[in-house]
Amino acid sequence: MSVRSLCLAILTFGDATGYEIRKESTEGRFSYFDDASYGSIYPALARLEADGKVTVREEQQHGKPARKVYSITEAGRDEFLASLCEPQAPDTFKSPFLLIAMYASDLGPDVIRRALDRRKQQILAELGKMQEFGYDDPRTGERWINEYGIACMKLTLAYLEEHGDDLINIAKGADKAAPVAAE
Repeated sequence: MSVRSLCLAILTFGDATGYEIRKESTEGRFSYFDDASYGSIYPALARLEADGKVTVREEQQHGKPARKVYSITEAGRDEFLASLCEPQAPDTFKSPFLLIAMYASDLGPDVIRRALDRRKQQILAELGKMQEFGYDDPRTGERWINEYGIACMKLTLAYLEEHGDDLINIAKGADKAAPVAAE
């Protein structure tokens, strides 16, 4: 998904500032789809405005500079929906934890135990966030994707619980040569 499409997707839920788009893409309901930095959001919004896909208005704020609020146009909505009909790119998954696991035999069991515990805590925190989401309309795809995400997180957690000792055992071979790791 391009940053352009991500901006349009977020704007289908209502008007937003660039800051709000960034927050929604990093912490909100759109944080599971793609990453977008301020350095990519604002140029995308400028191009979308120039192309007639969004409009922008300035809202005055007391004691602060005016803020720009973006709204999607019908042409923007049409472009966004058309982009969803194109073949999607493969999902990407990046995990610093998996890099640690890859080198378990070089790190020792204490490092691996801590990494497993941190990863489990991260998953539990993410599950908590996902389980807090509410839905105005339970028939939407948003509910389905949240339930899909919860299922994936629960499966990951179960795998770590059931097979974490296997990784610790791999690391035990490195116990004597393990480097001192910083917390």
